[in-house]
Order: sequence, then structure tokens, then C-alpha cells
Amino acid sequence: MDFSRKLPIGIQDFSTLRTENYLYADKTNLIYNLTHSGKTYFLSRPRRFGKSLLVSTLEAYFSGKKELFTSLALSSLETNWKEYPVIKFSFSGGEFDSDEGLKDILQNTLSNFEQKYNLKTSLSTLPVRFFEALKNAYEATGEKTVVLVDEYDNPLLKASNKNREEANRIIFKSFFATLKDADEYTKFVFFTGVTKFSKVSIFSDLNQLNDISMNSEYSALCGITQQELETIFSEEILSLSKANGITKLECLQELKRMYDGYHFSKNAEGVYNPFSLINAFREKEVRTYWFETGTPTFLIEKLKHTSFDAKTFSSNTARATDQQLSDYRSDNPNPLPLFYQSGYLTINGYDKKRQLYYLGYPNDEVKYSFIQSLSPLYLHSHSSSPLDIYTFDDYIECGNLEEIKNVFISLFARLPYSQSEEPKERDFQNVVYIVFTLLGKFCQVELHSAKGRADCVVETDNFVYIFEFKRDSSALEALKQIDEMDYAASYTADKRTVYKIGVNFNSQTRNIDGFEVRT
Repeated sequence: MDFSRKLPIGIQDFSTLRTENYLYADKTNLIYNLTHSGKTYFLSRPRRFGKSLLVSTLEAYFSGKKELFTSLALSSLETNWKEYPVIKFSFSGGEFDSDEGLKDILQNTLSNFEQKYNLKTSLSTLPVRFFEALKNAYEATGEKTVVLVDEYDNPLLKASNKNREEANRIIFKSFFATLKDADEYTKFVFFTGVTKFSKVSIFSDLNQLNDISMNSEYSALCGITQQELETIFSEEILSLSKANGITKLECLQELKRMYDGYHFSKNAEGVYNPFSLINAFREKEVRTYWFETGTPTFLIEKLKHTSFDAKTFSSNTARATDQQLSDYRSDNPNPLPLFYQSGYLTINGYDKKRQLYYLGYPNDEVKYSFIQSLSPLYLHSHSSSPLDIYTFDDYIECGNLEEIKNVFISLFARLPYSQSEEPKERDFQNVVYIVFTLLGKFCQVELHSAKGRADCVVETDNFVYIFEFKRDSSALEALKQIDEMDYAASYTADKRTVYKIGVNFNSQTRNIDGFEVRT
């Protein structure tokens, strides 16, 4: 591997990336189309998908830094390089639990802009000062200002409570509403964020803001396409495959399984998570990277107050309309818009007749990591730790049916409901799903048999377990269903021991009251 090839891990500044010779997937043809076909835009993408680098690239382009684009597509497309005043607001960091925290960022950004272009500082309110800065910049330079806003939603997502979120929203409302009145002084306006808060004023007052988050033309504006992966990172792919003792084809399959699969429109090709991809090349190991950068605690909190069926995410039966995916309201009981915009779900299908999107996990990195983070919510104990899953896997591998039964009894004893509540069918199903999904990391798990829908079929080298779960029925009824549906038919000639296991959950005792096994 050529060690002069530098992987852009954590590089969000376009100038640094280009002058220090980091690898770069050229998106500048899309940037040219974007900047020449409209004026005001919003783009939603998951965290660590390259939004900040995109904003930095726009900043370099509108600052007239032609030398940074040498050999890139934009260098041959642009024939009239000009320098415009650029003001960039970044909310990727900061303290947002007080009015002063958000206002300080706005004040400091305005001060730096005024100093850079030798503008008079307005002593009025923040919105008036913003308007005056845009007007004065135009009068001083003869050019309209480019306004770039990175991670606008951080002050809302990271607010400690609803009151603080609302206070920050009001500050945004008054400040960015200025852009509507200052339209004659702006050349280009671009907002990025993870979510699109439908109640934030920038999307109501700025009704001309063009949301390109689900526009197929710009679906690859952030992220890495298959072609970009195989051409730009060809040497890294070979190095990764050699380090793991696998072929190039096997390496590509592993990368696709773990990091590909994000679709940002109904007709778009899948793109890879750039953060995980680049880290895998650096570490020479295909494992979880993006998810490890922060547990989605705000998503888990959201799930505590919703009717949530974890199975729908894997079966692609979660559905949403275009409007639901485009807008997010913090008081919306439906978690799908937030899950989609945050990158934990993606578009896996589209029903044109009903105009419905089908959603599911984009890849195994998200699927298994997210299920792992869900475990404490449904299992309420240390049973969510990898050690317990390993132990359960040991019981499965060696055919220890008594301990398998004990594990289920222990798991269901921890279902999260109070003494005054009836257990929910959903809670029971989610525990089964979560446990077997995590177990699927270590042995093959099938949720469908050849002739029907067995609740779960687990295969190991020596055993096949066919599970059927009932609620308020009997374990014998569960076994009867296995026989009547002939779930074991495909294993008739199999040399492995086949166990048919019927399990019944009693909603009164809130645990298993039947566990029957037949061979």
C-alpha cells in the first residue's frame, strides 16, 4: 500500500484536504449543478456523512479559491471564478442550554464576518445586526453574500428539555427570518442538518428554501457510491483483503454488507457510510465505527414513549409518506421520520401506487448495533451485555435445552412494565426478536421456514432449533403448529439433531409457563 495515500479521517476542511493531498471523492460536478440551478437549499443527512466538508467546499468555491479545485470536475465547468462575501454559521459544537450559548455563536460569527470585510458593527438586536451585515457587505464589495449554515439543528436536538428547545427555536425564528427580508443581498443560502424540524421558522418563513434531501439528482452528494469505492479506494480494498486473508471480491461483499445501503430517494443507488468505510481502511478491520461514535440516546428515549415493533425495521414493513419523511416534529409520536433522517433507517422500497416508502436498516452495522442499544430498554438488566449473548450462544451450540429454557425465563422476567400494567404483545415479541437478532451475529438465524412463518429457526453445526412462541395459549399448541405447518420438512435428510420447541408466555404470570421439546 502506498503510504502517501492519506485517508481523510476527521478532515472537514476542504482546503486542508486538498493542500495536504488527502483522498477525495469528487462531488464538485454536483456542487456546480446545485449552485447554478437555484439559490436557497436545505440538505438533511445523517451525522458523519460529510455535511461539514460539503459546506467547506461551498465556502472555498464561493471564495474564489480556484487553485483548490485543480483536476476536479468543477475546474472545467466553471469559467467565471469570482469571490463573494461568505458567512458560515457552524453549530456542530457549543453549549445550547442557555440563551447566551446560542446567541454567543451568532454574535461571534457576525463579528468575524464584519471584521473580515471591514464592516461597521450594528449595536442593535441580533436580527437587525444580521440584516445590516448583509447589506453593508454588498455595499462594500459590490457582491451579494453567501450564507452557509452547518448543523443548524444541533441547538434543538441537544437541548436538555422542551422549554430549552422551544427557546432556541424562537432565537432561530427571529434570526434567520432576516434572510427573507435580505434576499436582495444574498447570492446563495445553504442549510444542513440531521433533521428537518417542521416547526422551525426557517422552513416556514423561508418558504423558498428548496429541500433537496430526497432529490434523486443529489442523492450521492454525501456518501460514497460503489463506483467511487472501487476506483478511488482500490489500493485500500486490496490492503484490507490481504490483511484479513480474503479475496478482493469477498472484501467488497463484506464492505457492502456492513456499510452500504443508504438510499436518500426512491430511485437512488445506495451509498456507503464514508466514516465507517474510511475507518475500516485505516484499521484494516470491518467492524462497527459510525455507531460507536455515540449511542443514539435521544432515539432510545423516543422509543420509550411510542408503540414500537422492532421486527418491522428488519422486515421492511415500516412505511411512511413523503411528507412524513421530510418533516420532523419533536412531539410527533411516530418515530420513523427521526429514525430515517438520523440514518438508522433508510428507503428500501417504494409503492408508487400508494406513494409509500418502505423503510428498513441500511446495513448490518446499523442493524446489530441498534438492536444492541435497544436491549437495555426491553431486557432491563445486564442481560444486554455481549457476555450474556455469548453464553446463550454456547447453550445453543451444545444443545443445552434446560439452560436455553432458563435463559428465556430470566429474560421474560425482566419485561419493562409496571405491576398495574398488562404486558403488551409488542414487548413480548420485541424481547424474542432482539435476543435472536443479537444471536444471529454468531450463528445462522432464519425467521421463515420453507412452508410458513416459523417464529425462529436457529441452525448450528450440530443442531437445528425450530421455535414457535405463543401467548396465553400452550406450549403443546405451539408444537402442534410446527407439525401442522411442517416447518421441519426441509430438515428431514439433515444429519443434525432437529429440536421442535414450543413456548407459551402467560400474560397473568408475566413469564413462560410452558416449554415443550420434541425431536
